[in-house]
Amino acid sequence: VQLAESGGGLVQAGGSLRLSCAASGSTFMINFMGWYRQAPGKQRELVATITSGGGSTNYADSVKGRFTISRDDIKNTVYLQMNSLKPEDTAVYYCHAQTRAGPDAWGTGTQVTVSS
Repeated sequence: VQLAESGGGLVQAGGSLRLSCAASGSTFMINFMGWYRQAPGKQRELVATITSGGGSTNYADSVKGRFTISRDDIKNTVYLQMNSLKPEDTAVYYCHAQTRAGPDAWGTGTQVTVSS
């Protein structure tokens, strides 16, 4: 499974961005998908996850009510709609896919910068 993120950029505080992650390869092996982020000098942290078919979602407390994760299993794409962005949301955002067998997949990351 290969993952490719897009949609990052520079935005002012209070603004919005939408990240996309397109999966390719053995996509039938994908179970959970999600987004993680890593700010400079900090560990990578979970942002949000979504199950196959979008039946269940999970969010970090810091983004609840502001971020929404969604998934299109026909397009093999997962999205992260980010609203009311804060400077502390600045990080490299990584797409992640948990597979039913074999190693998990990670994207190369997309930079999100929120200016105050």
